[in-house]
Amino acid sequence: MELTVLGATVRHAIEHVEVFPAPANVQSVRFTTGELASMCPVTQQPDLSHVIIEYEPDEWCIESKSLKLYLWGFRDRAVFAEALAAEIAGEVMLTAQPKRVTVTLTQRPRGGIEVQAVSRLAR
Repeated sequence: MELTVLGATVRHAIEHVEVFPAPANVQSVRFTTGELASMCPVTQQPDLSHVIIEYEPDEWCIESKSLKLYLWGFRDRAVFAEALAAEIAGEVMLTAQPKRVTVTLTQRPRGGIEVQAVSRLAR
């Protein structure tokens, strides 16, 4: 696998995360961000979410800049929180092929209601 965005100036979202060979003896990798933006598919209002992506690597690890650029692609996408958590987990499984992944997405409250969606996938 070749890393194309690390060290490069990239001013757009990317469709897939990039990976690099997993070092020996790494049991878990966790990414956390409170800046995931998307849109409500009904009202088109902005949704802001906190997301935790935790996976158990097998052969590959996710490169963090590419993850940031991948998540950036959701800012103009109309998607429910539950579907967003599932899509991110699916991307991790597709590209990094970990033993397992858990994505916990907490959408900030609008109208007083917080939504938390958890997607778990395993091979």
